[in-house]
Amino acid sequence: MPAFDLKTLQLETDRLILRPPRLEDFNAWARFLEDEETARYIGGVQPRATAWRTFMCMCGSWHMTGIAMFSVIEKATGKWVGRLGPWFPEGWPQEEVGWGIAREHWGKGYATEGATAAMDFAFYVLGWPEVIHCIHVDNKASQGVAQRLGSRNLRRVTMPAPFQDLPVDAWGQTREEWGRRGAGSGNRENSDRRV
Repeated sequence: MPAFDLKTLQLETDRLILRPPRLEDFNAWARFLEDEETARYIGGVQPRATAWRTFMCMCGSWHMTGIAMFSVIEKATGKWVGRLGPWFPEGWPQEEVGWGIAREHWGKGYATEGATAAMDFAFYVLGWPEVIHCIHVDNKASQGVAQRLGSRNLRRVTMPAPFQDLPVDAWGQTREEWGRRGAGSGNRENSDRRV
């Protein structure tokens, strides 16, 4: 796993900045997880104290494993609009690029735009040979994002407790498939410039 300077690590797209979470992101993170509709397929609503622990888990994962989801910042406003990126905690089915965007920013294409940069990062910087997206069978919006990324439904997966009984499918693709379709930067040179 490459070592990153977490204070300077940043990916950029036309409209977004992806960077490791900072303490200043927590209030928006907590509001995001308090929204029933937003949290429906990502573990459910979390009160602020639980959201704090989830937030710290993500921050700690960056420090302990070198990967976790990025905070997604809207360039035009500087606002935190969600979290997405590489994720592979204990018990997870496989290396994932996942996403969650705050409801007030749905419909802007941020999940697809940010996930494209995160897929480049996972494939060309982290060196992952395959990436999945763990998507609840009823989550049509995330299935649409996965399809726009060029991913396909690969198989049913079992999530770690306490989510082991949820019907979740692994959508995904290989690095070779990603490169063939010309997704994202499609090559290591462009991906490295963003890190």
